[in-house]
Amino acid sequence: MHVPVLLNEVLEMLSPSEGQTMIDATVGGGGHGIPIARRLSPGGVFLGMDWDKERLKELRQAIDEEKLDLEKMILVCSNYADLQDVLEKEDLGRVDGLLVDLGFSSDQLGAGKGFSFRGREEPLIMTYSDTDVPIYEILPTLGEKQIAEIIKDLSDERYAGRIAKAIVRQRKVTSILTNHDLARVVREAVPKGYENGRIDPATRTFMAFRIYANRELENLGRILGSLAETLKPGGRAAIITYHSKEDAMVKHFFKDLAERGEGILVNKKVIKPRDEEIKINPRSRSAKLRTIELT
Repeated sequence: MHVPVLLNEVLEMLSPSEGQTMIDATVGGGGHGIPIARRLSPGGVFLGMDWDKERLKELRQAIDEEKLDLEKMILVCSNYADLQDVLEKEDLGRVDGLLVDLGFSSDQLGAGKGFSFRGREEPLIMTYSDTDVPIYEILPTLGEKQIAEIIKDLSDERYAGRIAKAIVRQRKVTSILTNHDLARVVREAVPKGYENGRIDPATRTFMAFRIYANRELENLGRILGSLAETLKPGGRAAIITYHSKEDAMVKHFFKDLAERGEGILVNKKVIKPRDEEIKINPRSRSAKLRTIELT
């Protein structure tokens, strides 16, 4: 069961109320989306988007059980970067609130796509959409320098060079086709006592390849650039990031909007999970929430 990160804080920042129109652009299993939709009832409009059509099917069933009194409940299988196209197709116009949670959902761990370096052996796919190119096809096309840059830039992994060298060396012997194949190469490439055992050596490399395969930084740039077309004056965007580059993009974009007088920072200081939440949900430890209200 996926535990939503910073749920109370998201509800406080977006402040959904009856009759409003709001979007969860990374709705997943509805951990944030269902509580938001409840507060829009009666009469509101809720749009949930996700790349994974199987998760949307499960969410549709969960929402039906809620028996919400909404004017419209719309679930769309689409990338959040394509939000403007979805709004136009659904004839929604600008909305009161937008949530984007850039985290990896624990629901995905059982999806059979090799997202996890633990558990059963699965094909190294790592894409949310079935139409995107899987990592096991991407890896053979990348040079050692490219691999090192991807790992370093998208995860801050200090041993990116060693890991890249090991990946190239391994694929000369045999293809890296599964999550176990990649995890084994990474673990053998880093020094013993990596991070004092605090995290698995494969953690950062898997995150980097997931971000790369799904073009997550590019997609974040697109949705940030379309905020003025997405939100009404007074509308709010809340974005949860888990990586330093994502957070820097959101921080600087929101700051620029505020300095131009086009937005107000709802939380001037970034919101992070409290110790109690991290104990219950260790995956939340790197989460950062920033919110802006358009003027």
